[in-house]
Amino acid sequence: MATFSFTISASKVTNLKGTTSGAFEAVADRGLSRKSKHNVLTAKFGDGYEQRVLDGINTKQDQFSISFKNRDASDINLIAAFLDDSAGKSFDFVITDKFSQGNLTTSTIKVVCDDYNISYGQATNHSLSCELRRVYEP
Repeated sequence: MATFSFTISASKVTNLKGTTSGAFEAVADRGLSRKSKHNVLTAKFGDGYEQRVLDGINTKQDQFSISFKNRDASDINLIAAFLDDSAGKSFDFVITDKFSQGNLTTSTIKVVCDDYNISYGQATNHSLSCELRRVYEP
């Protein structure tokens, strides 16, 4: 089964909530989307002839649109607090993206979240959607 999630460590949860707590895994809802694009330099010549070459070391750009719908308000508030705390910093995002011997395998990539939206459907249940952008750093 495919996995798209990030984990908030127990120490980070404790710090954000102000109470002792275990780690929290934020698993994205089904229906997420991924937009990928490669950086390509193109030289165009006459008669439609062109040459292309990948531009840079990490040429693939990925952007994920994920959501957490109808979740407990405390979970949404925790995810939002984590995204606020992570503003300008990268965090690990686990994605299912490869096949190995016929089985799905996961990769861990670095992402940043530039913005998110919260919908307050009910007093106890909220929804959050966000855009995660892949970054390349050690």
